[in-house]
Amino acid sequence: MTAVREERTNLLGMPRRALESFFVELGEKPFRAAQVLKWIHQFGATDFAPMTNISKALRGRLQEVAEIRAPEIVTRQHSRDGTRKWLLRVDGDNSVEMVFIPEKGRGTLCVSSQVGCALDCSFCSTARQGFNRNLSAAEIIGQLWLANRELGRDPGGERIISNVVLMGMGEPLLNFDAVVAAMDLMMDDLAYGLSKRRVTISTAGVVPALLRLREVSDASLAVSLHAPDDALRDRLVPINRKYPIAELLRACRAYVSGETKRGVTFEYVMLHGVNDSEEQARRLARLLNGIPSKVNLIPFNPFPGSRYACSPPEVIERFASVLQERGIVTIVRRTRGEDIDAACGQLVGRVRDRTRRNVIPVREAC
Repeated sequence: MTAVREERTNLLGMPRRALESFFVELGEKPFRAAQVLKWIHQFGATDFAPMTNISKALRGRLQEVAEIRAPEIVTRQHSRDGTRKWLLRVDGDNSVEMVFIPEKGRGTLCVSSQVGCALDCSFCSTARQGFNRNLSAAEIIGQLWLANRELGRDPGGERIISNVVLMGMGEPLLNFDAVVAAMDLMMDDLAYGLSKRRVTISTAGVVPALLRLREVSDASLAVSLHAPDDALRDRLVPINRKYPIAELLRACRAYVSGETKRGVTFEYVMLHGVNDSEEQARRLARLLNGIPSKVNLIPFNPFPGSRYACSPPEVIERFASVLQERGIVTIVRRTRGEDIDAACGQLVGRVRDRTRRNVIPVREAC
């Protein structure tokens, strides 16, 4: 009879404290965590053999009980504008996508937090795929680990990925613990050393989790708003029926309260004839008055079966002008990677849907 081998612990998704506890359980000193963190995240180690500053005996023990396992790259796509997209297999049935956007002076990696998304926003291609499961912390940070390897990062050289945004597939705050663990690694000096201003978590408005987030993380916050009133946002972002705009904005104020340099980025996709009138811009400005914030206007990126059209450039510019005239810092986002379906709202991956679309499948995150 063949013995069943115990499943090994994946160290890729363990933040520093968890890794310290892991080594203590092995009978080792906690400082081993710092050594292994650097090997995994700064040097991209795929196994324990190269870790020559730890004993051969410990390396052998780690080979028996632990592993370093990231998602598997299925496909790679390159856009004409330099944007790159990867399809990553996370299990036999499901894959997610991540995107790298190079710009002058910065490189932004957009990572996924769930397989699909349960929030069913009507303008988002990801929502059409349904929802299967949360990603583990290893599957989330594994995207950054893989992207650094794919882009040829030199641990002693210039940083290629300067910013990470959790704006890919899924609602990050519905996968709270794994997302926070991954962000801890992103900002840990022994791992990736990104500043809190360069790690951004995006939410459609899971208010209880947003209030909890302030207590455990100081990452930058982006909120997918997309409408200046509840009636319209109920249609575009169904979670608004559970946590309406006034409640969401109170949570946003609480998140930035007492932090002089912390603000909120409000994402607003521009849908022609739906949310792009000058009156709606004026209402949006009144809504955001007093909140340290900026607004990102996102030209709608079409996908097969979508019922919306992008607002014309002149309409977007006028909407931006109305906001700017009222003191709202406003940026019109330039669409990137559209030719490889890598633009905002276009990520789809491969999802074995487990949801039922006749209900709003919102789960509490805390």
